[in-house]
Amino acid sequence: MNLNQVTLPVLDMKKAVAFYQVLGFTLIVDTPHYVRFECPVGDSTFSLSLEPDSTANGAVIYFEHAELDSWVSELQAKGIEFVQLPTDEAYLWREAVLFDPSGNKLKLYWAGDNRLNPPWRVKS
Repeated sequence: MNLNQVTLPVLDMKKAVAFYQVLGFTLIVDTPHYVRFECPVGDSTFSLSLEPDSTANGAVIYFEHAELDSWVSELQAKGIEFVQLPTDEAYLWREAVLFDPSGNKLKLYWAGDNRLNPPWRVKS
């Protein structure tokens, strides 16, 4: 099994598309109510769905990048605002936190081998 995509609700498609393009994603489907992006590395995609009413979204979307600190610096230079700059977390990931224009929470992170193999991984 492979995860194909996650779809986030957005209030303003134009603003949302521009935001994710600044983050470096490639637009591959573009309609007024639905768009899909390809991630710069690998074969993952994610999409946005236009929702006319505000929705409470408790999901947090994670995007991994080996050069997290320099990526965050590049994004800040392009006007992207963060609520948390790269921080070493107790669970061995380095994370930065931001919100997209519709309020969806994003974490940009680097975990290295700890993403799939943390010291507390369940033994099978």
